[in-house]
Amino acid sequence: MTEPLAPVPARAPSLPARAICAATALLDRIPQSVVSAAARIFPAAVFWRSGQTKVEDFHVTQNAIDLFRDEYALPLIDPALAAKIAAFSEHFFPVLLVIGFASRLAALALLIMTSVIEIFVYPDAWPIHGVWATCFLVVIARGPGVFSIDHLLARRWMRKNQRG
Repeated sequence: MTEPLAPVPARAPSLPARAICAATALLDRIPQSVVSAAARIFPAAVFWRSGQTKVEDFHVTQNAIDLFRDEYALPLIDPALAAKIAAFSEHFFPVLLVIGFASRLAALALLIMTSVIEIFVYPDAWPIHGVWATCFLVVIARGPGVFSIDHLLARRWMRKNQRG
C-alpha cells in the first residue's frame, strides 16, 4: 500500500512571476475602445492613401485602369469598373471607419476587399493583409468602441427604448 502524498507547502511567487502578473494586469486595463479605435483608424489610412493614387479631380485615372488591366488582372470584371469600385471603396469605407459609422459593415467591406487583394493580386503579401484582416475582425467582433457615432446612436436608441 502506498502512503498518501503530503501536501506541498505553498511558495511565494518568484520575482519574475510577480512582474509578469503585474504587467499582465496593467495591460488588461487597456480599454477595448482604444483597441477598436486603432483597429479602425490605422487600416483606414492605408486604404484611403491607396484610393488617392487612383483618382485625380474626382475621376479615376487612366493609370489606375491600366493597373487593374495589366498588373491586377482580376477575373470576371472589367478593369475600368474594378478601378472605379476600388477607388470608391477605398474612400467611402475608410471614412465610415474613422468616424465610426456603420463600422462593422465598413470593416466587413474592407475585409472582403483585403481578401480579394490577397487571393487574386498579391498572394505573397499575406503578412500585411493578415494585419489588416485582424484589425477588421476586431471591429467586426467587438464593435467600434465608445469613440464612434455607432456608440452614440446605440446609446440614444437604448435610452429611447427604456423610456417606452
